[in-house]
Amino acid sequence: MSDGSSFYITTPIFYVNDVPHIGHAYTEVAADVLARWHRQAGDDAWLLTGTDEHGQKILRTATANGVTPKEWADRLVETAWKPLLQIVDIKNDDFIRTTDERHEVNAQKFLQHLYDAGHIYTGEYEGFYCVGCEEYKQPSDLIDGTGEFAGQQVCAIHSIPVELLHEKNYFFRMSTFADQLLALYEENPDFVQPAAARNEVISFVKQGLSDLSISRSSFDWGIKVPWDDSHVVYVWFDALLNYITAAGYGHDDEKFSRLWPATHIVGKDILRFHAVIWPAMLLAAGIEVPRRVFGHGWLLVGGEKMSKSKLTGIAPSQITDTFGSDAFRYYFMRAISFGQDGSFSWEDLSARYQSELANGFGNLASRVIAMVVRYCDGEIPTPTVFTEDDELIRATEKRATDAAGDAISRLAIHEAIAAIWELVDELNGYITSQEPWALAKDPADRARLEAVLFTAVRGLGTLAVLLSPVVPQATAKLWQALGGTGELTDQRIDRAWQWTGGTHVSPLEALFPRIEATVG
Repeated sequence: MSDGSSFYITTPIFYVNDVPHIGHAYTEVAADVLARWHRQAGDDAWLLTGTDEHGQKILRTATANGVTPKEWADRLVETAWKPLLQIVDIKNDDFIRTTDERHEVNAQKFLQHLYDAGHIYTGEYEGFYCVGCEEYKQPSDLIDGTGEFAGQQVCAIHSIPVELLHEKNYFFRMSTFADQLLALYEENPDFVQPAAARNEVISFVKQGLSDLSISRSSFDWGIKVPWDDSHVVYVWFDALLNYITAAGYGHDDEKFSRLWPATHIVGKDILRFHAVIWPAMLLAAGIEVPRRVFGHGWLLVGGEKMSKSKLTGIAPSQITDTFGSDAFRYYFMRAISFGQDGSFSWEDLSARYQSELANGFGNLASRVIAMVVRYCDGEIPTPTVFTEDDELIRATEKRATDAAGDAISRLAIHEAIAAIWELVDELNGYITSQEPWALAKDPADRARLEAVLFTAVRGLGTLAVLLSPVVPQATAKLWQALGGTGELTDQRIDRAWQWTGGTHVSPLEALFPRIEATVG
């Protein structure tokens, strides 16, 4: 699967106008699972996340709270956004803030380069602006308001009224790149994924692109336009540049050459920014476009997109405090087809925790380890004779490894876990059918008992390796109990069935303890 190449993956950088909810954590976990997988496959994986701290939305939020925008951003980053990474066990390589000097200075270099090359001009613009999206809206993006906003045009995403703005701004000649973008989508069908997202982007560009207003002069919270400090850079133009400023653009050529291009994981509501505006910016600058832009679906609660403004936001800690970070990661990666919308419910989370994690995987691990301890004094048997049933388990280990790796290469995380779970189910069935507890009663069946326990231990080790990116805490405990050699994350995930371990197992506490209390 791996050739040791660079795998640079990013999440969006998130607005610091409010605290994170499980929709943000969902994106973080997906990117983290992919990064962990590629690291274990021998790739030079690098995960970037961070915060978007400029723009009118942040300015208004800070003002409403009686602090400066920078004070507000500092507070939210330290008390909410960085702690989120610990709550759901994210192993990121960098955290970029758009107020970092490394970002601001090099974003200005990029902008100056486009200006010097003639891609930016002065113009006037009037249109309907949604502060929630930080975006000018087309008439097709607006709907009729209801309730307190009845009689007004509101943003279809945020359900708040848009504002009519008229400004003299600097514009990026984005329209000149329409044909190049369409050629990119045609020549590289994997550039925008999934397929429905790609079709939407192609349709949008074919309707014709307008030039993009990239500065604001009505407020001053942002990066200054380098040739005109009476303007600040449009927050999206600023934010998109984080992907290259964090990777070394403008200040570390070796690092940038090693990492770029990136795979971007984004929510489908910001797909156009990443699949249209961003590659157009890079084409203008003569920089390679991203490797891939993947627009995942929304998390729905009660049929609506997760939203703090609509009071449907759920804090990740509300889940992890009861179920733990591993269960959070597993549930959202398994229960939702990555790329499609998915509905969250406490009932489904609880049911999957009990049936799949506690009873399926956790109980399997506990039973196998306990039987090796009981029947073999903890020593892993070394049999030489195997039956067809044993060989079928070995075949499933390799098949699950290959299928999961193929799914990950397509960013189909849910398919990868489903493939791995075939091994969980087959191992459980194998233990039930082979009845090692019965074999242990008759010394004549000793050789068969050892073959069964050896096969089960091998299967467990393969599961530990394969599931390490998804449930890192539980698999680390299992690896230790199996007497695994070195760190679990040093085992090649693309050859999981070939894992190397010790000679003895040690007692294992329940990986996923039963939860009796009512949740939600």
